[in-house]
Amino acid sequence: MLLRSRNWKLLMSLFAVVIVIGSFFYSEMLTRRLSDQERKRVEEWVSAEQRIASASADEDLSLPMIIVTEQQSIPVIETDEKDHILSYINLDSMKARNDPGYLGGQLQAFKERGAYITTYFGEGEGRFNRYYYGESNLLKQIRYFPLLQMLIVLLFTGVMVYTIRNEHRSSQNRLWAGLAKETAHQLGTPISALSGWTEILKEGADQTQVLAEMGKDIDRLKLIAERFSMIGGIPKKTDQDLVSLVVHAVDYIKKRASEKTLIELHLPLYSPIQARISAPLIEWVIENLLKNALDATEGQGRVDVFLRKDRDQVILEITDTGRGVANKIRKEIFQPGFTTKKRGWGLGLTLSRRIVEEYHEGELILKSSEPGRGTTFRMVLKK
Repeated sequence: MLLRSRNWKLLMSLFAVVIVIGSFFYSEMLTRRLSDQERKRVEEWVSAEQRIASASADEDLSLPMIIVTEQQSIPVIETDEKDHILSYINLDSMKARNDPGYLGGQLQAFKERGAYITTYFGEGEGRFNRYYYGESNLLKQIRYFPLLQMLIVLLFTGVMVYTIRNEHRSSQNRLWAGLAKETAHQLGTPISALSGWTEILKEGADQTQVLAEMGKDIDRLKLIAERFSMIGGIPKKTDQDLVSLVVHAVDYIKKRASEKTLIELHLPLYSPIQARISAPLIEWVIENLLKNALDATEGQGRVDVFLRKDRDQVILEITDTGRGVANKIRKEIFQPGFTTKKRGWGLGLTLSRRIVEEYHEGELILKSSEPGRGTTFRMVLKK
């Protein structure tokens, strides 16, 4: 679950970066187009100004006047051939009056852009006026918008990375704490049993029967050690019969179930069902699911175990008649540390999903649940 959450967040961050890059190139295209349009508008404005300046008394100047009047966005500075400023438009007139260097600074900035239009007087090129122009506010906004967008995405990505790192660290802490407690819990039962058998032997009980039971507890300790040694590594997988594995796990849980809880095993007519698995780990998953089912029934109810094969898959479903899972916590039950039990560490389902999905490339899901009616978990393995 954590891995999926992290992948989703990383994909979202990558998607945001792709959007920004796309927006950057699109904005650059718009900037070039708008820049070309503004040059044409300045050319039209210069032409209209000249038309008005050279017009006769009875000439119709309505169109040039409209062009001149509507040019209110692009700043322009007019100079002569000696770079003396003759006039300007769309610049801060108050600054121009109060700051002697304002117009000169704007002129220098326009020159650095290299954007100007030249008009000549007479046949030679000795006398001319030059119109230097800058960018409209709209063009500036389009030009710098991708940078602002990039800054926002970088900030968003930084927050996302920080959140993922903290979440991962917190999850790892919960996982290791839960793993330590789960180890102690798993070892506690056979160790307590061995201690009891030792006391019985001291009292002179029949050694043959006691040693046989002690052997079972020692085998359980070996199995527990083997299971935990596989976590974090690459478990060895072999072809195994899932029917016998499920039967063994159910028999083990039945001995620890309440007399008021009925556990029914539903097996296919055909047997065995082979799958390439790590038997100790898959049996651990089955035990965890059965224990959860027993806890849900609270000592009174029914647990049904269904095993079947479907083409190239093996499907195991465990259904109980317990209290069910509330809708608001369905997405959290596989997260490390989450539990609804008074004495639980929230690790069983986390480890089970890791074993099934990461080690066996299978699937473990909460198939269905209804509060007060029961729950069904499904495990799917490749044959």
